[in-house]
Amino acid sequence: MKRPMLTLQGLFSLFLIIQNVHAYQFKVGGSGDWSLASSSSYDQWAHKSRFQIGDTLLFNYKANGDSVLQVTEADYKNCSSASPIAKYTDGHTLITLNQSGPHYFISGVVDHCKNKEKLVIVVLADRSNHTTSNPPSSSPPSEQFASPPPAPSAPEPDLNPAPAPAPAHSDDNPPPSPTPNGASSMVGNFFSFFGAFVGFVIFSF
Repeated sequence: MKRPMLTLQGLFSLFLIIQNVHAYQFKVGGSGDWSLASSSSYDQWAHKSRFQIGDTLLFNYKANGDSVLQVTEADYKNCSSASPIAKYTDGHTLITLNQSGPHYFISGVVDHCKNKEKLVIVVLADRSNHTTSNPPSSSPPSEQFASPPPAPSAPEPDLNPAPAPAPAHSDDNPPPSPTPNGASSMVGNFFSFFGAFVGFVIFSF
């Protein structure tokens, strides 16, 4: 009875690993310290970092002396703590970024906020869709110019029976190989993990 349960738990753990393989945990300011002492580094750090859906932010602070408020843009500019979107006071706050766009955070202590203990970050997109953000081309560049444009008049008789050269299909210009995307990478990771796990289960019997 124990072996089937261990097998199921192992498969579930593999699923969680694969699901989170592209997520990152960012320590606020680079160190995770949420305080007046580190407040001067927040803007520069946020501009250098690339945040995407699924990433997390870690705030470390004294639970009895500070807090983290997620607020609107207006409340961020005015350091208003009256109506926060969310409030955290545990001293070790981990926030998951679950949508793209700007996210605003301020200290729950108004004087701290006014002294730059506040942070705005911009979440770009989901990592799993990152490689598909550019729309595919309707046709290869070489095919777009493979034949001359049609004349504006009625259909022309066949005055040029010789086939036009097709450089896109010649041996000198082979079509480019497709670049593997994030999905194929994830599939490869899955089969690697799954194969290792199956081998472990077989030899454990």
